[in-house]
Formats: sequence, structure tokens, C-alpha cells
Amino acid sequence: MRTIEINSEPVELFKILKFEGLTTTGGEAKLLIGDGQVTVNGDTETRRRRKMMGGDVIGFRGEQFQLRLGTAVKDA
Repeated sequence: MRTIEINSEPVELFKILKFEGLTTTGGEAKLLIGDGQVTVNGDTETRRRRKMMGGDVIGFRGEQFQLRLGTAVKDA
């Protein structure tokens, strides 16, 4: 399982697929989600703008991706 670090919560599902390079565009991500090709925490997810949080697991094209909330670096 691969870990995807996010900087803030929540993050929309389609944006994660797009920014991680799992799809080429946000439009493609939305189509694949709507077509039932993505799972969240083991369940098929068709909501393109599903709000994702740290700890959620995305299933896509036979792979699993777990979201982890990273810590923001503050200026000294």
C-alpha cells in the first residue's frame, strides 16, 4: 500500500487522483469515479467531490493508497 501525504483536510477525491498523477486530468478522474472504478475504504465511491481525510484508503486500478495528513512546516 502506497501512502499519499496531504497537507490539509478535507481534500476532494478527484483532486487526489489528478495531483498524484493517477489520471491525466481532473475531468478524467471525475469520469472514472462516476463510472464506479474507485473505492474508498473498501466501498465503491461514485461521488466525485467526496471529502477525503487522513486515514482514508483509496482503491484504484488494483492499487491501494492510504492518505496521511502531513505536518505543516512553520517559518522560524
